[in-house]
This record gives sequence, C-alpha cells and structure tokens, in this order.
Amino acid sequence: MQIIKAFFIAFSIYSKIPVPQLAWKEEDMKYVLCFFPWVGAVIGFLLYLWGMLCEGCGIERLCYTLIGAVIPLLLTGGFHVDGFMDTMDAFQSYQPREKKLEILKDSHIGAFAVIMLAAYGLIYLGAFSEIRDRALLKIVCAGFCLSRCLSGIGVISFPSAKREGLLFLFADNAHKRIVRIALYVQTGIVIAFMLLTNPYAGALIAASALAALAYYYVRCKRELGGITGDTAGYFVVISEGCMLAAAAIVDILG
Repeated sequence: MQIIKAFFIAFSIYSKIPVPQLAWKEEDMKYVLCFFPWVGAVIGFLLYLWGMLCEGCGIERLCYTLIGAVIPLLLTGGFHVDGFMDTMDAFQSYQPREKKLEILKDSHIGAFAVIMLAAYGLIYLGAFSEIRDRALLKIVCAGFCLSRCLSGIGVISFPSAKREGLLFLFADNAHKRIVRIALYVQTGIVIAFMLLTNPYAGALIAASALAALAYYYVRCKRELGGITGDTAGYFVVISEGCMLAAAAIVDILG
C-alpha cells in the first residue's frame, strides 16, 4: 500500500497529471523519490509523440519548438522553474549565505530571476529548434527522466542547507538505501537507452547531465552550505538545458 501511495504522492507533488488525491503521513514518503523519474518519463513520452506528430503532419519548426517547450511546463505546472527563479535570485544577489537562504524563502521574484529565466528560455528554444534527428529527440526525451533521477540522488546524498522544508522532509523520511538503489538502477537504464540509441550522442548528452550535477553540488555547497527544495528544481532545469544544448550541438555538427 505504501508503494502505491508513494506513486500517487510523487505525481501529485511533482506534476499536474491528474491522480487520486490520498491522505498521507510522513511514513508514506519513504519511497516517493523512487517515482520522481517516472514524471520525467511521461513528459518525454508525450514530447516524443509531439515530435512524431509534427514530422508526420508537416507541422512547421516554430510551432514544433514552442509547443515542445511548453509541454514540460504544462505537465509540471512550472514547479521546477519556480525553484530555478528563486535560486537565481539568491545566487545573483552576492549576499552572505544567511541572506541567500532568506531570499530562497521569499515568494516574490526579483529582476535577476526574470533576466536569467529569459536568457535560459532563449537558449532552450534555440537548442530545441535544432533537434531534427529522430534518435536525438529520443535521447532528449529520455533526458527528462535522467534529470529527475539525478535530482533525486542529490536529495538523498547531498547535505541539506536547512533542516526544514519539503526537500528536507522527503530526504529525512526516505528509505535511503532502497531509494538510492532504485534511482541508481533507473539512472543506469536511462543512460543505457541513450547509448543504445546513439552511442556518441548518448554519451555526450549523459555526460552533460552529470557535469551539471557536479556543478550543482559544488555551487550549492559553496554558496548555501547544501541544497534546498528550490535548488533541486534549479538543477532539473539546468540539467535539461545542458542536455538539450549538447543534443543541438551534436545535430548541428553531425
């Protein structure tokens, strides 16, 4: 029963996909992170269907790009983008650590968040518009699952910047050994799929996600003393952007 509840809790928190709303307690959080990557799998599957529809119906590149970029936002409700914006406000403030943590808790957005989101959005759209190869699109779609695998690994492995909030609650109540095994297995499966689809592109795109994870750890540890729920969302956004940029480079050069 806990596994079933964990599945529904994961989708109710990390997506806008309609699922039964169940009453849950702290003990129900033990396995929630195991199903976090499944949200990315749904996003990737629907995005791939959209790509195939565009290819089959001759839908123009602009429509393909804009709607393709919106699909993840519609399915998540912008959950991770909110964390990205809060984190950019904190990082770009150049304030002491305590002040940055206060900025992360502030529900208002600042100029830095808007500027960095606009810059990220332009890079994302430009990169996505270059993905024409079907195999590359498959790898990019798998990347939505990989980013969540790595984010989940970070939640249970990296130090928390504060002993409160949703991320700490999930990390503290997770069955770490089982969750870690589940996430590593899923990470291996996704990377294997990428490599089998296109060894060169798959290796480069997976490496870009791992590089983003290393950067995420170093920067959060240095500036915040650890990670938070907002920075976990920030990582999902930047890792997906890195994978998409790597895929675009492969397509342009290949």
